[in-house]
Amino acid sequence: MEEMAAVGGSRFLVFNFVIMTLLQFTQASGWKVVPRKTVSHSALKEVKRFSKPNIFNYTTLRLDEDEQILYVGAREAVFALLVHNITKEVKETIVWDAPIEKKMECVQKGKDNQTDCFNYIRFLQNFNSTHLYACGTYAFQPRCTYIDVRNFTLNSAAMEDGKGKFPYGPAQSHTGLIVDGEFYSATLNNFLGTEAVILRHLGQHYSTKTEHLASWLNEPNFVGSAYIQESANSETGDDDKIYFFFSERAVEYDCYREQVVARVARVCKGDMGGARTLQKKWTTFLKARLLCSVPEQQLHFNNFQSVYTLIDSNWQSTVFFGIFRAQWADVDVSAVCQYRIKDIQQAFDGPYKEYRDQAQKWGRYSGKVPSPRPGACIMNSHRLNGYNTSLELPDNTLSFAKKHPLMDDLVQPVDNQPLLIQKNINYTQIVVDRVLAVNGNQYDVLFIGTGAGWLHKAVMIGSQMHIIEELQLFEEMQPVESLAISKKKKLLFAGSRSQVVQIPFADCEKYRSCADCILARDPYCVWTKQECTRIDALPKVFDVDQDVGQDVEFADVSLCHRTSDNLKMKNLTIVAGTNIFLPCQLISNLAVPKWTFQQQDLAHVSDANYEIQRKALLISDVGSQHGGSYCCFSEEKREPFLMGKYSLSVVSNRAMALESQAAIGTLGLVWLYVFVLGIVCVCLLGVVIYLNRKLKERREKTVVTKEADHVNVYPTERILPKELPKGTKFIPSQTSSSDEKLWESPSYYYSDGSLKIVPGHALCQNGSSPSHNGTANGIPGQPLPTAVQSPTRLNLANIRGANTNGYIRLQLGEEGVDPFSEELRKKLKQRQMLPDANPEESSV
Repeated sequence: MEEMAAVGGSRFLVFNFVIMTLLQFTQASGWKVVPRKTVSHSALKEVKRFSKPNIFNYTTLRLDEDEQILYVGAREAVFALLVHNITKEVKETIVWDAPIEKKMECVQKGKDNQTDCFNYIRFLQNFNSTHLYACGTYAFQPRCTYIDVRNFTLNSAAMEDGKGKFPYGPAQSHTGLIVDGEFYSATLNNFLGTEAVILRHLGQHYSTKTEHLASWLNEPNFVGSAYIQESANSETGDDDKIYFFFSERAVEYDCYREQVVARVARVCKGDMGGARTLQKKWTTFLKARLLCSVPEQQLHFNNFQSVYTLIDSNWQSTVFFGIFRAQWADVDVSAVCQYRIKDIQQAFDGPYKEYRDQAQKWGRYSGKVPSPRPGACIMNSHRLNGYNTSLELPDNTLSFAKKHPLMDDLVQPVDNQPLLIQKNINYTQIVVDRVLAVNGNQYDVLFIGTGAGWLHKAVMIGSQMHIIEELQLFEEMQPVESLAISKKKKLLFAGSRSQVVQIPFADCEKYRSCADCILARDPYCVWTKQECTRIDALPKVFDVDQDVGQDVEFADVSLCHRTSDNLKMKNLTIVAGTNIFLPCQLISNLAVPKWTFQQQDLAHVSDANYEIQRKALLISDVGSQHGGSYCCFSEEKREPFLMGKYSLSVVSNRAMALESQAAIGTLGLVWLYVFVLGIVCVCLLGVVIYLNRKLKERREKTVVTKEADHVNVYPTERILPKELPKGTKFIPSQTSSSDEKLWESPSYYYSDGSLKIVPGHALCQNGSSPSHNGTANGIPGQPLPTAVQSPTRLNLANIRGANTNGYIRLQLGEEGVDPFSEELRKKLKQRQMLPDANPEESSV
């Protein structure tokens, strides 16, 4: 156990030594490994997303800049999206799924029916102006076919066997491209994934492929390919070439040394294979090792992840950007290395490696090289000697080429070191754009995807890298599996398992000040004296020398005009003996905090109570000597920017602190209370007005009925008895001798055909009116009525207890006997028989 602990401890020390040495080296080299800005998923601007329900793996992106269409290959589906707005489909989705029987066969062969046994579209390229060439895994039985871009339909009848052209499974490596109607592919050639091949098919040439030898390809992992037109303006009559990038298990090293290395291989476009030797095989296949390492520490990045080819107007300026990965202990480290095409060409023109049987190891070949040179393309020198095609090359040249595909020289990166090294980050994909800045210089901007779904945007400034920002593309953690850029529209597209994301190259509006805009060192952004904006959005009337500010090289903020300090002082009161945090918001991740106390730099104050943290100042065990003014600065590139001002008062007890705080906040609290009380009063006034109105309406209503008909009222004096409607029923009063006496009372006739007879208002025998408390002119307790009570619902028990000023409104009925009137007559006659009957109680 002690020995194991000692071994573990020594490994830990070695690991720490390697990491610390690496970090010291990167810091000494001035590499910017920290992104200046961090933009979360929710803070992304102008972002657009595309996905469909139950469709996954949006990993194949093909951009057609001429047609402004982004083609997306997913699991069993192909989409055509608008470049400027990927949320809109140009054509209806192509569904290309594997048949059920193919999926069943896939499962029977031991593959996973949840991941493997689908059709993953992993290749989409323009075959010509009218068709795309598409390939899918087809449930571990790869197929390729053509898509008509005019009506966006898939040609099922022209489906081809994809063996050798395309991988069997979604996780197997593959790269390919179409050049003049010929498909160059590098993939695994069998179901088990143990045999690899670089193949050319379609087109006019014979099918040509690599030799099945470990010295040619040994368990490769293909990451990319590139077509370089080296015949253009060539003085030697050179041929165009196709380059392939991969990592593989090395054959040239001992088993105790490195096993996996990064490679670049190339073939010539006009290669037709040999006549007898290397028939239908590449005669120009050569490969060399790509080195990406920190030479001082012998740290080598051999796991090739991705590559991007940046081709300028002159192919001789072509550069390749590669992503590599290494691991020490449990820490992942990624690196970005840059290679020039002339350095790769130089390695292919150099000495060969060979396997020495006696020593049983690989070494540099020191013998005579046959002529014409093995592995070379057919050029003017060959044609002068009668060799117009590879079919005419001599056997000794072809035999040497077969046994010596590996070059001895290593391809070194630019400046012999990585551009960028990142610890605890897995870089997955990379694309590069070349942009012209205000000063007329061109800068390469790198967009690098990570395994956690982030995007790093970095700019090359000389031999150094500056990471402008990191963007969280996806809310859920998932790798960025593909990247594409539209240089015309300045848009970037990222594909993942769940969706495709579209974002602009730059969001300059997030830089709110001139200093922040210039310190970003973003070639796409300039300050226009008013705002930070994209350089391609500037109007043509702008004077670039006078009206805009940008300094990618040095981030000189002196270009900005100084603004007056308009920050308000924050007053704080604290009890002695307690701790307090004073926050300080930094302008970027590269800024450092700087604090002053009474205009004196706190870094020069020898007080153990002060602890300057990254985003705050901690003052512990506050004493009276700590009272005063504090200023917080965000310092970047030695330029301080005032971010906060505090006035700290220290009191001896809590009561004084509360009084001080109350004195500071009294005025604000008073106004707050006044505002709240005002709102309450307004609400109460509204309630009172509402209740008063309701009460008034209730007082005006004495008869509530189901009908809502308006009824006019007329005194009966104006209507002769003979004019009353036919069928009117009367109820005689006990104080009257006959029905005719009713007409002497001040009754009221309503326009709806009813009659009200009001007791207490009838004329007496002597012509005088009885005394009462009612009004003389109106109906007591009854304004102009608005409703009519149905006689059938009249309760006679209520009549008995009615007040003498009450009344009953009788609805004029039809001819015949009114049951209600008859019943009322009977009740009144019964009342007449009672000796103590009150006449008023039976009045109607």
